[in-house]
Amino acid sequence: MAYRLHLFPGLTLLLISFAIQYQLTRWLFQSRPWPRAFQAFVLAINAAVAGLSSIGYLLGFHRILRHLPVLFITWMEAAALANCVGLVGLFVAVFLWRKVPPMQSHRRAFLRAGIAALVSAPYAAAAFGIVDRNRFQLNEINLRIPNLPRDLDGLRIVQITDIHMSPFLSEQEFARAVDMANETRAHIGLVTGDLISRTGDPVDACLRQLSRLRADSAILGCLGNHEVYAHIEDYVTIMGRRIGIDFLRDASRQLRFGNSTINFAGVDYQKFNEPYLVGTERHVRPGMLNILLSHNPDVFPKAAAMGFDLTISGHTHGGQVNFEILHQNVNIARYYTPYVKGEYRRGNSAIYVSTGLGTIGLPIRAGAPAEVALIRLCAS
Repeated sequence: MAYRLHLFPGLTLLLISFAIQYQLTRWLFQSRPWPRAFQAFVLAINAAVAGLSSIGYLLGFHRILRHLPVLFITWMEAAALANCVGLVGLFVAVFLWRKVPPMQSHRRAFLRAGIAALVSAPYAAAAFGIVDRNRFQLNEINLRIPNLPRDLDGLRIVQITDIHMSPFLSEQEFARAVDMANETRAHIGLVTGDLISRTGDPVDACLRQLSRLRADSAILGCLGNHEVYAHIEDYVTIMGRRIGIDFLRDASRQLRFGNSTINFAGVDYQKFNEPYLVGTERHVRPGMLNILLSHNPDVFPKAAAMGFDLTISGHTHGGQVNFEILHQNVNIARYYTPYVKGEYRRGNSAIYVSTGLGTIGLPIRAGAPAEVALIRLCAS
């Protein structure tokens, strides 16, 4: 199949931006008889904007990515996405303004100010999100596990996920997150995928900082979709083993605490268009606490049915840009999965989905703070 599933939203956004450009230009040219020189100028601007949107879409293909510098790719994709968002905002503004009926000048001025405030609010939020994106927080979660053995009550698991080390997240910034994780003095450390964003990002620098991650018993991990896209699954697995991180790839490992044992199983990124967790049931161990590491949280219903007591995931970034409206979280991740951030339950099984550290697309976080998660197992 020539097109990857993850490129479909990009194609949709590209077509929407073209449609908006066409409608805005149509409205403008219909509003009054403009000079030909002005019309030519508008069409030239349209061509430049359409070209930027098209470049952003084409940069989603690996066969193009491998020929260009990663710094150029990262910022061009961000510029293209910002361009599309700007077009949507401009379309909303013009549409609302066209709907304003003739009225007294002071009322029209007031409505104009209201429309401007409505349209500019997302840009103000974006500016705040750029500044706030790498302000990491330690999120402590007391996770209740039914029938948890006494020796495991209070066990601390620190999770780092969705690092996305790139031009949007430097090695020095990531080092702060590792220091934060080390301060928890956790029994177990977890790294649940997406070390980088794309081919050419500094995976060795990311691994260098992960080599400083400390836990009393072990550091385990699983691989994310961006390891797959960058074709570095084997490299990360081998280098991870050298620095003391055991990336579980369709594998399991048992850790003993007192008289009790935890069975950790890990899987590679589970693609949306393929059956989840095929054959993973063989990693479930009766008589133990079974924990699944899966970058993609969508596997949770199947993991619960297989007998995993807890699933630990990332992938969603908590939506990355999240708005709470009438106690409901509104973000793009909700269109892909019901498991966006935090704790969810299904019978006696639970999942925790971390918002992670990094960003993708645009260097913005709003309403979904970057986190290092400290999961504390608690008896019911």
